[in-house]
Amino acid sequence: MSVAPFHLAIPVTSLQDSEAFYGELLGCSKGRNSPQWIDWNFFGHQLVTHLVAEMPSLPQHNLVDNHAVPVPHFGVVLEWQDWLVLSEKLQSALVEFVIKPHKRFKGQVGEQATMFFLDPCGNALEFKAFQDIEQLFAS
Repeated sequence: MSVAPFHLAIPVTSLQDSEAFYGELLGCSKGRNSPQWIDWNFFGHQLVTHLVAEMPSLPQHNLVDNHAVPVPHFGVVLEWQDWLVLSEKLQSALVEFVIKPHKRFKGQVGEQATMFFLDPCGNALEFKAFQDIEQLFAS
């Protein structure tokens, strides 16, 4: 399966906070930018943070495996070891998790490690990993 990078543009109320969060904390490299937006290399994908005066409404939640998952959210599927490293980094940085790092669907099809947290402007992110990547689209 060939994977094409996605492009996602999200609202933020502070480009400086975006630089600290996406650049410094998550380690994304900064690309083209202006006083109104910044392009990021988000784990091989193009994420653009666009400056807005105020954030749109807060996310809603759906129940998934007994956790209130914020909707909308975005993120990436990492290699298992990379997920563990990022999880430890975020915990060491005292990031407040919406859903703490844990295994979801234990012993079931689609078992995965997952964690949810917000960027400084309230955009919800999910990072997940599968020990068996073939489970990504399993039903």
